[in-house]
Amino acid sequence: MNRRSMLARTLALGAAPFVLPARAQGLPNKPVTLIVPFAPGGNLDVVARAIAPALEQSLGRNVIVDNRPGAGGVIGASAVSRAEPDGTTLLVTTPNAVVVLPKMTRTNYKLASFNPVGLMSTTALVIVVKGNDARFKDVGGLLSYARANRGKVTAGHAGPGTTNHMALLQLEDAAGIQFNQVPYKGSAPALVDLMGGQIDLVIDQLTSSAPHIQSGALHALAVMSRERDPALPKVPTLRESGLANFEATTATGLLAPAGTPAAIVDTINAALRRALAEGSVRSRLQNVGSVAQASTPQELLTSLQREDARAQALAASGRLKAAE
Repeated sequence: MNRRSMLARTLALGAAPFVLPARAQGLPNKPVTLIVPFAPGGNLDVVARAIAPALEQSLGRNVIVDNRPGAGGVIGASAVSRAEPDGTTLLVTTPNAVVVLPKMTRTNYKLASFNPVGLMSTTALVIVVKGNDARFKDVGGLLSYARANRGKVTAGHAGPGTTNHMALLQLEDAAGIQFNQVPYKGSAPALVDLMGGQIDLVIDQLTSSAPHIQSGALHALAVMSRERDPALPKVPTLRESGLANFEATTATGLLAPAGTPAAIVDTINAALRRALAEGSVRSRLQNVGSVAQASTPQELLTSLQREDARAQALAASGRLKAAE
């Protein structure tokens, strides 16, 4: 039943009480807030807003997207870790905000402070430069220039500990180069500075870069995924550009505060799966360079634990630093 039909039925019943769908039982009768720990316009924001309307329909609750940028995701993640564990305050995040940042800086949370709900999407990472930057016609030219100008090429990312930051470190290692890294409070402000000529390149999710690539304001040099992305079929992978076995992508998941009852987690997971199965949601995500990807809470937990172990090893080796 769509929202218009539900409204018509309620009006027809006059003063009869509104009965919540069975699928929403267990959740308090109040809006569900999706906290995005980055500025509007970035990957997590785009994904959250693409899914929110269908999730709202599936849950039978108003769903609000609330941006809480700052500290690479710590501010938003902290807010969710302290929230009432009733399923109405959820975190839209990559693994890095909850498993990498606690290894880099002092936080009031750790992985155990959250209950995984489920995956939402996977997104390709792309290297973008200003559309009219004559220095960088392809990724080979960028890497050659960076090797000859060590530490002088300014590379923006969405903040310390983010997937973008980790991919930038991975690229430095694989190509034997060093960038002058510039952290931002999300992808959107980094892209604004890139288009304004304040920095040289950005490692970004395709979701937030796609509109600017399509307009010509930005030029995509390479995707960091294993294979070419259907949204950018003419853009080569880094593997094709000589960096064998290179692969970096972004997985976006939904987390609840620790202590959220399993029944509520399962209710939200089921609603999320229904939302992700809708053709309109899948098309909306595909149009912005992302792929709908569902999972069970346990599958997401296993993935986060794997990333947690990787981050711990990097921290122990001294290679994971809060700022570059």
